[in-house]
Amino acid sequence: MSLLVLGINHQTAPVGLRERVAFGNDAMPRALAELRALPSVREVALLSTCNRTELYALADDAGDALAQWLATHPDGGDLHAYLYRHRDADAVRHLFRVATGLDSLVLGEPQILGQVKEAWANARSAGTLGAHLDRLFQHAFTTAKRARTDTRIGANPVSVASAAVRLAQESFARLDDSTVLLIGAGETIELATRHLVEGKAKRLLIANRTLAHAQELATRHGGVALPLTELDRHLAEADIVLSATASREPIVTRAQVAHALSQRRHRPMLLLDLAVPRDIEADVATLDDAFLYTVDDLERAIEDNRRSRREAAREAEAIVDLQTARYVEALEASTRHAPLKRLRAHGERSRAEALEKARAQLAAGRDPNEVLDLLAHTLVNRLLHAPTAALREAALTGDAELARAADKLFPPLRSGDADDAGSDGGDANA
Repeated sequence: MSLLVLGINHQTAPVGLRERVAFGNDAMPRALAELRALPSVREVALLSTCNRTELYALADDAGDALAQWLATHPDGGDLHAYLYRHRDADAVRHLFRVATGLDSLVLGEPQILGQVKEAWANARSAGTLGAHLDRLFQHAFTTAKRARTDTRIGANPVSVASAAVRLAQESFARLDDSTVLLIGAGETIELATRHLVEGKAKRLLIANRTLAHAQELATRHGGVALPLTELDRHLAEADIVLSATASREPIVTRAQVAHALSQRRHRPMLLLDLAVPRDIEADVATLDDAFLYTVDDLERAIEDNRRSRREAAREAEAIVDLQTARYVEALEASTRHAPLKRLRAHGERSRAEALEKARAQLAAGRDPNEVLDLLAHTLVNRLLHAPTAALREAALTGDAELARAADKLFPPLRSGDADDAGSDGGDANA
């Protein structure tokens, strides 16, 4: 069995591909059930964010079945050219780096740890999380917490939302003279709204499919709530559009933006699409006076953040390396102890079976001394049968290594310790 990570992220695949293999919360249970049903998969968890889709699995193969599944769900297509794979210790280190924010588009961003915890919770609810992955994710949470406590990787956290607002501030649009239309009401829009308020945006319009959610957000931040069905009526009012929903289909089309620009007499409009799959049709960028940016375009806006956090990142990487080594060492120790656990389990099973048989014989009125003698004889035979057979085979084949191991496990008897080594391991009377 191997611990595997397979996936794509912002470093290996463009947003157009990432959105094709993004999984919303409603798709998680079915996806996890399908993954667990693959013959080679023992345990599995699925992490899907705007910047990555990753499978964490305990599997009997090299992950080919997982890769094939990902390429066809929902529409991976030529995914294989962009796919990365990590195995065993490298897989452990990758998850620890992801949870800590070291593998994020925005270095040290705080949202990723919550998303990793959500992936763990989804797998646990779906029954696809076993002891191995559960222990791995728990250690990842501990590692991320230690990195954020012991370094400044999480100081002055920068999110994708704040990077988007910063991009807006540095564009042609002045926040204090701009109407901003926010589409969605999730965490990203919540964060963006806070930054817009801090930046003194002139007016906020918040559109969402569930109006009540938009109203809650608008009430907290002094905006105006709109049902998504009224988007066409208000799009022309927006100098800046910022969208982040979980929709599988575009929310804003080229035709809608073209009509809005016409109503605005072609005053420019800045559109920031933070969703994966994308909320705004890509060909909106072909319109004059429409300036469209996606999550991939935020790379320039967050470069300053990377520079300021590089020292903290080096310290956090050291913590990740240390925790990876400790986890792998503990895992290897557990593997080394597996034969001992099997031996003890065999002994306990033999004891329980022999004791049950002895009790039945006593209940049937058999002489207690005979029962005790038979109990002892049965236990000796059952416990020594396998090692005796193996040692006999070793003697015939000249396996000196097993003979030396037997000498360590069973030192030669001293005179008077026993009259005889007893039976050669038959299972008579068992």
